[in-house]
Amino acid sequence: MSGSRPAVLFDRDGVLVRALVRDGRPYPPRSLPELRLDEDAPDAVRRLTEAGWGVAVVTNQPDVPRGLMTEETVHRINGAVADGLGLSTRSFFTCFHDDDSGCACRKPGPGLLVEAARGLGADLAHCTVVGDRWRDIGAAHRAGCRAVWIDRGYRERAPRPPYERVTSTAAAVDLILGGQPSAAAGRMPR
Repeated sequence: MSGSRPAVLFDRDGVLVRALVRDGRPYPPRSLPELRLDEDAPDAVRRLTEAGWGVAVVTNQPDVPRGLMTEETVHRINGAVADGLGLSTRSFFTCFHDDDSGCACRKPGPGLLVEAARGLGADLAHCTVVGDRWRDIGAAHRAGCRAVWIDRGYRERAPRPPYERVTSTAAAVDLILGGQPSAAAGRMPR
């Protein structure tokens, strides 16, 4: 199924939710007490939905097969994020696999993006992926989506171009809705 409705497919941790950064590397919250929404996220989602854009969340959660958290905890966190952003939990698409599984849904594979676009009635060519890691941008490339990378300054490899680079969730939404971020949005040169 394809449609013409534009949509934004957000990564969860490091984009809508504050990542826990240790030694320059991002980690997801592993419990509800660790969960903190990104300060820009509620307004970003509101602005997009008011402008008629579809919104979904696409998230890798390999800590489940690694034994560091349960699927039930991930679902509880997704539910809390959905409540905080005014989204339905049906807007969340989660991969519970690790790198060695070979699944198509684990980013940088395109499977979650395909599923999310289908759920929103959107054509992938009209979707923008917003992520903070190379896997998010790689998935966008494989799915044929526009890619916006939020550079959080992690000590890990940068994604391969093409992508548009910003430093905040607000700047990403400014770019998506206006074509240009506001001067305060912190866009970094390519």
